[in-house]
Amino acid sequence: MISSRRNQIIAQVFLFAMAVLWMLPILGMIISSFRPYAETSTDPNGFFSWPDTLTLDNFRNAWARGNMPRHWFVTFLVVIPAVILVLFFSSMVAFAVSRYSWKFNIALLMLFTAGNLLPPQSIIQPLFQIYNRIPLPEFAPYSNSGELRGSLIGLILIHVAFQSGFCTFVLSNYMKTLPKELNEAAMVDGASLWRQYWQIVMPLTRPALGALATLEFAWIYNDYFWAVVLVQKGNDLPITSSLRNLSGEFFTDDNLVAAGSLIVVIPTILIYLALRRQFISGLSVGASKG
Repeated sequence: MISSRRNQIIAQVFLFAMAVLWMLPILGMIISSFRPYAETSTDPNGFFSWPDTLTLDNFRNAWARGNMPRHWFVTFLVVIPAVILVLFFSSMVAFAVSRYSWKFNIALLMLFTAGNLLPPQSIIQPLFQIYNRIPLPEFAPYSNSGELRGSLIGLILIHVAFQSGFCTFVLSNYMKTLPKELNEAAMVDGASLWRQYWQIVMPLTRPALGALATLEFAWIYNDYFWAVVLVQKGNDLPITSSLRNLSGEFFTDDNLVAAGSLIVVIPTILIYLALRRQFISGLSVGASKG
């Protein structure tokens, strides 16, 4: 009993220390974002001292110089359709491989999951060549270049392709925990395959969908790599690229970048707060059901 209590105290102290170490850089960034650069540059302790002056000038300058309203608009044009398509396609594949058995269902699931094992850098060259050879009509939405490369459609497609494997794996494991008798009863009542998927299985999968929506929004929203590789025009880059506009060629105001980073992270925090119940529920239910 005493040993168990001691281990519990040690674990709590360790977790508290890790939390403090994790929060220190974030706290330093928050303090720096409110400090003028002149004060930081002349302070011998730099970012590790308490500020004498607090100002919102860094946030105003970051908002204007980063052209954040435009980049936010472009980001949501990419993130919202990408998250919806990822969850929709992944849920359909997960429904097929979890509720029905046929010869290649396990191979199909492995194929979707294997895509997540490839580092994105390994397919830049062939993907770039493929995108260069696929034209888009002038009236296509999200297209300013006439090609798949340089269009927001191409950026959405690569996110859907790369994120579908992980979501399919998670959703298929979650759907396997649902009783198959539900589908059998629905088939006896004459329910079509689509109705079984949309009206029976999908409502029961809502916690997992909420958790994945939170993760996928954060991952796609924070993407910088694919946007830089596939999008040509600076105005069509997502919000993470606006931080690049805050850095000069020979000089970078770190306080300004810190303020811009805090502005950029706001939507991900809001999404987590809005979906935190579904996120925690999806994780806890998945854990309890194995």
